[in-house]
Parts: sequence; C-alpha cells; structure tokens
Amino acid sequence: MDVSNPTMEDWIRAAAQSMQDEDLHFGHGTSNALDEACWLASAVLGLPPDFDPERFASVLDVKSIAALDAMLEERIGSRKPLAYLLGEAWLAGLSFEVNSDVLVPRSPIAELIVDGFEPWLQPEQLKRAVDVGTGSGCLAVALAYHHHQVQVDALDISPEALALARKNVDRYSLSDRVQVIQSDLLTNVSDQRYDLIVSNPPYVPLSSMDMLPAEYLHEPRLGLEAGSEGLDLVRTLLQLAPNHLSEHGIMICEVGEAAEALQTLLAPVVEPIWLEFAHGGDGVFLLEAEACMAVGRYLKNESQNP
Repeated sequence: MDVSNPTMEDWIRAAAQSMQDEDLHFGHGTSNALDEACWLASAVLGLPPDFDPERFASVLDVKSIAALDAMLEERIGSRKPLAYLLGEAWLAGLSFEVNSDVLVPRSPIAELIVDGFEPWLQPEQLKRAVDVGTGSGCLAVALAYHHHQVQVDALDISPEALALARKNVDRYSLSDRVQVIQSDLLTNVSDQRYDLIVSNPPYVPLSSMDMLPAEYLHEPRLGLEAGSEGLDLVRTLLQLAPNHLSEHGIMICEVGEAAEALQTLLAPVVEPIWLEFAHGGDGVFLLEAEACMAVGRYLKNESQNP
C-alpha cells in the first residue's frame, strides 16, 4: 500500500476498499468487506478474531505487510472463500479446520446451540442429538462443547467430510461424546432415537446453481445442490425423522432459499415454526415431535399415491 508506516487500521480499510472494488462476495463467515479484511488481518497476524481494538493503531512492519498483501491478492485472484485460504473457520465461538471437501461453516443454527433450545426443549431433556450432514462437524462439536450433558452423532455420506469432522472432534477432545458415522441422512443409525435432530442439508435449487457467486463454486456441489425445488434431501429427511425422534424431541433444519417451497409442501398438514436470529439468518424451521410425525405420515402417503 502507498501509506508510509501504515497502521493495522490503514491496511484493513485499504483492503476492504480493494475487495469492494473487485466485487467480491461475502457470505462465508462475514457479510461485508470490512469484517472480511479484519478477519484476514487477524488471522495472518496471529491475533484472535476478537482482538483488542487498540491493535488497530499498531504500525505494521514490512514482513507483515507482505504477508497481508499476499493473502489479499490470493483472495481477490482466486475468489476462494477466505476460510479455505486460511484453513480455518469460526462458528459458535469455536475455531474449526476446514477445506474444500466441506461447506464453509456459517449456519445460523449455531446461535441456537449457544443460547439453548428453550422453550421447545429444556436442558434436562437434551440427552442425545444428531447432526445430519455434519460436513466439518461444526454443529455437532458445538453442541457437545456448549451442552456438556449431550451425546451427539455426526452423520455424513462423504468420507472426506467425515475425516475432517473427526479432526475437529479430536481438536476439542470430544470423541467420548461425539460419534462420527458414515450415513446417507438417517439411514445408518438403526432405531436410535434423538431428543434433537439438526441439519443444514443441501437446499440450492438447480436453477440457482449457475447464478451463485464464484465463491460458492469452490464448495462441494454435493453440499449445495438439491433438485428442482431445493427439497430433494429435506423431503427424504422429513420422512425418516419421525422414526428417530423422541416423544419430546424437536427437529431443526435449515432450508435457506427453499423456505417458500418447504412452506408450500407442508401447508396441507402443519405450519412449521420459522426461527428468527439476533445475528442474522433465515430459512430455518422447527418441528416438534407431533408435527414431525404428521409430516412423515403425509409425505409417505404422498409418495405412495403421487
């Protein structure tokens, strides 16, 4: 950069402007250029993401500027999500190893995990949980980390994702409470019942795939694409879930832009609870056990009588 003896704040503001000028997309851990530049700077300089604001005034040396500039150039040139370039993403206050075998962690479900699931589920009722389509294992690990009483099954069909999930489980020494299992949705957990089913499955409609910003095209298509309406996997999950939910259990599922299609699908039988989040995010619905049972019966009948 042109400024002599630039401070960290000087570099961050210039980097944010460069990102905006290059029309980068933000949505893989940050929502804007300034936050992304702060994250990049803190990671490269070895600072925690919530570093002391006094650090903004610190003067950068030549070596630091070179390292920061190199990372910025790679972010702009490759259009890869910053999390992939760093090999790290943050969710629910925790750091996770990530790579291009999994989606970058960003689900608003993390907010529920940190804050708890009341009034739908009391802490003493949460003994067993399952994360369907665990990817990096972020939601499963966060569940076990923030709720010390819970046993969690982390399911995914991808061997590469499962290998990474195991690394993140071990990172927090949670292998005694988080079991990583290869499974196509819930098909490989036999008759296990859960108090909480959470899932952030693929939900991008085919028609939207080619219109996604370049950053998303670096993520595995398996974790994004979900048929003409974005509900291919969710529909199957809803049919399987009643057989794996306890009497007081709840199911929480993110469907993103497929929310309207999900609402239409379930309209004849139930009104799903659409959750709101203090820190942004939408398209996440909740079904209590009775509603989940009704949906399962309805979809089963629908599939048998198209």
